[in-house]
Amino acid sequence: MKFLCICLSFFLVLNVVSAQSFENSQLENSRVRNAKAEKERVLQDICAQSGIDFHSIVNIYIRAFKNEQVVELWVQGDFNSSYEKVKEYVFCDRSGYLGPKRKQGDRQIPEGFYYIDRFNPNSNYHLSLGINYPNPSDYELSTYSNLGGDIYIHGDCQTIGCIPITDDKIKEVYLFAVKAKSNGQLTIPVHVFPYKFGENYPRSASNAREYDPKMDRFWTNIEGGYYYFEKNRRPPFVHINEDGSYEFF
Repeated sequence: MKFLCICLSFFLVLNVVSAQSFENSQLENSRVRNAKAEKERVLQDICAQSGIDFHSIVNIYIRAFKNEQVVELWVQGDFNSSYEKVKEYVFCDRSGYLGPKRKQGDRQIPEGFYYIDRFNPNSNYHLSLGINYPNPSDYELSTYSNLGGDIYIHGDCQTIGCIPITDDKIKEVYLFAVKAKSNGQLTIPVHVFPYKFGENYPRSASNAREYDPKMDRFWTNIEGGYYYFEKNRRPPFVHINEDGSYEFF
């Protein structure tokens, strides 16, 4: 048992050192350094309004709604507290229609449950946070061989399937993500929904359901993940079944 505790402590130390090295490596890039110089005080003030210390945040959660064209940023200040919504960012542009991305070149913004898997401080769109599209659900539910990829939340104001929020606002989201990862968050969830379930039902959703009869089943499935967070104020653990459907715990 003593040996196990020593090994666990050693692993935790390595994880913290690795995370801190990540932040330092990001700050080697001039765009990240400039973003920090410009925005760090802004982020401290944003968090302070919810009683959170920006420098000690433990987790962040990103939730996007295509119909409302908004990205929500939620922050957990410590492991004993619930997530607080600290900021909303408006899409600068949007391509495609309501409904998931199912193939290369369809201009669709994906819908489903993802996480940040890439930090790109040298992006053509200033700064970019990549998500792990396509995930196993996308592969299972698509009938196409080429599902595309390279989906990001990024700067600038143009898109063929990504979520652009302008150069100014991506600095804030990027720095939040860097800080959370540097503080030990291993996986930063990004959940993308067609619209805010339970609120006004958009006409475009009705059109999407008429266009694709499978939409009802898919949206009913991902709706469960939306309500899990609404009820618990923490992102669900997401499991993907063999048939491509999601389960939430």
